Amino acid sequence: MQNLDYQMLFGLVGDANAELAHYDGLLQGIPNPAVMLSPLTTREAVLSSRIEGTQATVDEVLEQEAGLIKEGEKYKDIQEISNYRLALFQAAEHLREYPIRLALIREIHKILLNSVRGENKTPGEFRVDQNCKGVGQA
Repeated sequence: MQNLDYQMLFGLVGDANAELAHYDGLLQGIPNPAVMLSPLTTREAVLSSRIEGTQATVDEVLEQEAGLIKEGEKYKDIQEISNYRLALFQAAEHLREYPIRLALIREIHKILLNSVRGENKTPGEFRVDQNCKGVGQA
């Protein structure tokens, strides 16, 4: 078994700590860190919304935000993605001060269904009927 050179490790830990402090200082200098995260959350929203059949690209979402797409089926898909992003931001904000609560889940559900497919399916409410998918049925 080899002996560890703790003196060398302490030096490396000190260097790593200094680099982290430098990085933290750079982040503190950014007036609005959300600007850095916005493209990532948009991409996440686009990819996650595909599960529901939403067909829109990151570019189309950005065009919508710039006011270039205002109607049609594409607009509805982009609205779903925008709702997803808003729900993500609202949840993150809530979780800074509070734990996950049922009220948060209901509020996020309400945001997700605002003005899109499913808006008439009791947004913000839990399902009371059992959901069952048949497997192997003819």
